[in-house]
Amino acid sequence: MANDNPLWGAPRIHGEMLKLGFDISEATVQRYLHKKPRRTTGQPWKTFVKNHPAEIISLDIFVVPTISFKLLHVLVFLPHDRRRIIHFNVTAHPTAQWSAQQLRNAFSDEEPPRFLIRDRDTKFGELFTETVSALGMEAILTAYRSPWQNGHCERIIGSIRRECLDHQIIMNESHLRRILQSYFRYYNTQRTHLEIHKDSPEPRHVQADGEIDKVAVANGLHHFYFRKAA
Repeated sequence: MANDNPLWGAPRIHGEMLKLGFDISEATVQRYLHKKPRRTTGQPWKTFVKNHPAEIISLDIFVVPTISFKLLHVLVFLPHDRRRIIHFNVTAHPTAQWSAQQLRNAFSDEEPPRFLIRDRDTKFGELFTETVSALGMEAILTAYRSPWQNGHCERIIGSIRRECLDHQIIMNESHLRRILQSYFRYYNTQRTHLEIHKDSPEPRHVQADGEIDKVAVANGLHHFYFRKAA
């Protein structure tokens, strides 16, 4: 697994091994991995709504350049309980009206949570604020220049860049949308997460019987491991 997925560390590989029915510790996995240069970590984050993850969703916009140096903006919605990305979209011209429409789209099939965490970006204007209230949510605005207060979204954006976009050349808006759709399918249904006890946002069953097989996912950047039925 380490050779197939050079971007994975011991926690991710250990999560996959657990899903394949291997009862081993993370320390055992770590012993068999090649030593990598130690990376510095960002500032740890805390949030005052930490005790109510099922009632919180956060969102953020990040920028992706294309091969022609055009800047595309990606908006992601991330509930705090299972870390499942419920909605995203891409645009070259983000406005408050566009953001408000994405908010309505995100909760067309989902029950709106109680709180929504966002920053003070002008892309979330008056119309967006009115839409938040109309959906029965309370907006929690982070302090200026304090991205750590929206740590869940900052973390997922970092994962998107490290595990996907840093290894791709983006051609245009539709290309970026296809790449993110592929990665988010993997992220939601197959990728294990430390914060949810090394399960996937959409829970995976443990498979202990059968021959182990794998399939390349997320444009070949990662692999999904499973056991074939006997």
